[in-house]
Amino acid sequence: MPRFLLLLLLPAFPGTAAAQAVQCRLPTSIPRPRPDLPTEREPRRFLPTGGYTLALSWSPQYCAGARAAADSFQCGGRGGRFGFTLHGLWPDGSGKRWPQYCRSTDLVPPAVIRQNLCATPSAQLIQHEWAKHGSCMTTKPELYFNLARTLYGSIRYPDMAALARRKALTVGQFAKAFAAANQGMRPDMLRVMTTRDNRLSEVALCMNRAMEFARCPAHQRGAANGSALRITR
Repeated sequence: MPRFLLLLLLPAFPGTAAAQAVQCRLPTSIPRPRPDLPTEREPRRFLPTGGYTLALSWSPQYCAGARAAADSFQCGGRGGRFGFTLHGLWPDGSGKRWPQYCRSTDLVPPAVIRQNLCATPSAQLIQHEWAKHGSCMTTKPELYFNLARTLYGSIRYPDMAALARRKALTVGQFAKAFAAANQGMRPDMLRVMTTRDNRLSEVALCMNRAMEFARCPAHQRGAANGSALRITR
């Protein structure tokens, strides 16, 4: 049975960020996102799906940046403490372009946002992911996020504290450690993204159309394996 069917048989439990949310406290009132619409720079694009990317952001690095100052839920302690968060599940094309903004979308319902805030701790990012990527996969946001959250919950992680303490860590060594924690994954099935000063910012997991881990296409590049890597804690 394809991996994605097996995953769909798992319970779609709320706040699947338990895998990497050390603590998560949902707010009493759910933030209302703004509409996310295609633009001239980010146009509507209909293309066949050739595979998928599951993007995971390293929250300590995001929260160390200037853009996080106003993000009190993820970074200000109001929402708890986060490790890897779910950036999104993205349909890829067969080449260098991908489908996006495939259909008009309404605001994601508050109940769906609440169910996903511990995985993706931003209501606006949840809206963006649905409008840009989810609209190319299904007609209902809850179906898209249930799948993305279940995939996210299936990922296992290396000992990030131990890796952060290493004085000489490379991108390739981190990729090997990450792949070793997940059955069926090889280092060439993920991309490691870093900041300008070589700090871990995101991990992108490559999957085929059956949502099984697959070798990342040559045009999808992350940091070079020999590059130094630092992990913010």
